[in-house]
Amino acid sequence: MESHGSAHGQILCGQLHHLFPYLAQASHQGLRQTIEQWNVAGHRCHEETPGTIAPHHQLPDLIGQHFVTDLSTVPQRQPVCRDLHGLGEGRGSNRRISHGIRAGGTDSGRKRSLLIFPEPKLRCARCTHLTASVVAMESNPAPPDASRNNVLPEPPHRSGFVALIGRPNVGKSTLLNRLVGEKVAITSPVAQTTRNRLRAILTTPTSQIVLLDTPGIHKPHHLLGERLVRSARSAIGDVDVVALLVDGSQPAGRGDAFIVELLRHARVPVRVALNKMDLLSETHRTECIDSYRTLMPEWPLHPCSALTGEGTDALVAALDGCLPEGPQLYPADVVSDQPEHLLLAELIREQVLEHTREEVPHSVAVSIEKIVDDGPRTAVLATVLVERSSQKGILIGRKGQMLRTIGAGARQQMQKVFAGPVYLELFVKVVPNWRRNPARLAELGYRGD
Repeated sequence: MESHGSAHGQILCGQLHHLFPYLAQASHQGLRQTIEQWNVAGHRCHEETPGTIAPHHQLPDLIGQHFVTDLSTVPQRQPVCRDLHGLGEGRGSNRRISHGIRAGGTDSGRKRSLLIFPEPKLRCARCTHLTASVVAMESNPAPPDASRNNVLPEPPHRSGFVALIGRPNVGKSTLLNRLVGEKVAITSPVAQTTRNRLRAILTTPTSQIVLLDTPGIHKPHHLLGERLVRSARSAIGDVDVVALLVDGSQPAGRGDAFIVELLRHARVPVRVALNKMDLLSETHRTECIDSYRTLMPEWPLHPCSALTGEGTDALVAALDGCLPEGPQLYPADVVSDQPEHLLLAELIREQVLEHTREEVPHSVAVSIEKIVDDGPRTAVLATVLVERSSQKGILIGRKGQMLRTIGAGARQQMQKVFAGPVYLELFVKVVPNWRRNPARLAELGYRGD
């Protein structure tokens, strides 16, 4: 009869190289395995009936079947003699493996991360000699399998920047305010209302979208217009997604085609928002959608209305799906990061746009000179710039009535910002051709970057 120890030696020492592919596979599954010692000895006179050892070329499959089937669900059980040895004496090819804790067994119901081989220096209860000295493989606990508990895994959190791009007066600022749920950008029916790149933050349970409101892309007629267009175009390369806003109440035009060609050269995902769809009947709505689908067949179209909120949820979901995975970039309660002085200046300019007409709105800029918090109220001192004396007369009005109206409207909006009373003092100053003066534009923050 062949000895019990020589049988162990053939399996665990002579055939060890067959096990390495399975060890590599286990390591790939996140296991940190270290085999420090293989020292097998056995008793020559084991009491149990010998079995048959599989042929040389079948050992890897057998070991894989018995020991590497499900490494994370091996039962925690104290091995006994037959678990460790089960090998007796036998002759020739009549030897058989009949021992070892089979992976996936259910003797105790308690689980441990991994136990493929007997623990170190275990002595057989029925033998007097050392039977095995093997260092058990160790691993980090396997992550819980959500599918076993019928629990769906949480979707990954996404965050990134989305630029609102489009022609002037297509409703970019109105849509921005609708999406974040607060007024963070001024709005008016006057074209080119937005002059600065404004960031607003939309936080949802699964994502955080930083929206960039950009000036409308148009054909500029002065240096200010050139810098505004440059600012809008530069935003395209700084974001993760572009939301192209078009006036869905009108068929696609040449201005839309120009922006589409501009975006086709940008390596960034594009989603198209067909705004102002509440102004159309079903018949005209279909015609307008078809015209935009013909112009840009490669991009998804999302009919919506920034005024009523129709279709905005679907638009947010589409933008969310394009963002990369990442953590929150801003605290959850933040809706905008624009400086205070810029916000106050825009609130004053919004009242100018609402109460004046013709060339005056486009010729006006606002500079905040001082903000003083004197306790019960906040004092704001601001200067309104115009290019001609005639424009100054229009802004002041008869006996200062127009300037008082503009100040009263701006003061009401500022009180919402400061959550308290505001004292606002306005001055009107003539600065000829300030829209064409690079130094003056830089002072007002219109740098075009």
